[in-house]
Amino acid sequence: MKYIGLQKQINRNNNMSILLLLAFPTLILLAVFAFTTYATAHQLHGIQWDASKQMFIETIPFVLIGVAIWFSIAYFANAKMINLAAGSKTLERRDNMRVYNLTENLCMSVGMPMPKLRVVNSPALNAFASGLKEKNYTVTLTTGIIETLNDEELEGVIAHELMHIRNKDVRLLVISIIFVGIFSFLAQMAFRTFLYGGMGGRSNRRDDKGGGGGAILVIMIIVAVAYFLSIIFKLALSRKREYLADSGAAELTRKPWALASALRKISGNSNIESIKNEDVKEMFIDNSPDKDAKKSSNFMSTLNSYFSTHPPIEKRIQFLEQL
Repeated sequence: MKYIGLQKQINRNNNMSILLLLAFPTLILLAVFAFTTYATAHQLHGIQWDASKQMFIETIPFVLIGVAIWFSIAYFANAKMINLAAGSKTLERRDNMRVYNLTENLCMSVGMPMPKLRVVNSPALNAFASGLKEKNYTVTLTTGIIETLNDEELEGVIAHELMHIRNKDVRLLVISIIFVGIFSFLAQMAFRTFLYGGMGGRSNRRDDKGGGGGAILVIMIIVAVAYFLSIIFKLALSRKREYLADSGAAELTRKPWALASALRKISGNSNIESIKNEDVKEMFIDNSPDKDAKKSSNFMSTLNSYFSTHPPIEKRIQFLEQL
């Protein structure tokens, strides 16, 4: 990725993001089609494509209604849910003039509206941006990062989060979280049904020869595969965008070394113990294991890196040092 081609990279990445977001509903429909194909084959003792297609067409409206309800609730309530999960509070100018002025000056330099500012009471060093539309765009900082970083480092972190807002990263991430949440919910329901419904039904209905439990097992496999693929799609949306936000922050502040310095201080000190929600953690400027976790299991650290929404912070620092 070349620094001078940032806008071109952003446009190319946004086009790819649109394709990936279209893949989420497509994946839902494919999972439904796989289920209807199995259901008709189970009932008719063999795959019957006409019956399967008919069942699929009849099922689509109910699936779309369910997805629409889920999406609507998440769309309109996402800001409150994120703030509640993070335990954040509003940060006004009178509460911290330094943070407010740094953010306001950066926004004025690029002509973007001032987002809301919120703070999480934690000694950890972290920050994130959130929001689906202009009126609820928010930059959230921990008290630890505010107190530890100097002005230039903190400016770099805030600029990074503002770039996520300008590039519409926060909108895409929240939408992807909503879709992945659908598959996560279905996977949990299928697993619980298999444990408490399918297994019991199989034991109580000997004449069914395990058909009930087998059907739920197949459904669980279909949902699990769809869930895994949806996570892969979400990773594709997230990882490269961190580099783009870093590049944008360097261009905005003209101090790439300041953000690199901030990331060094953040590395290994970013874990906010009070936040358990993994979806919120994916929004952080750093979502890598803390120092103790890294020391305790190098294997798990390596495995987690492949499924992390963020590239390794060491590579991000190297990238910034080359600008």
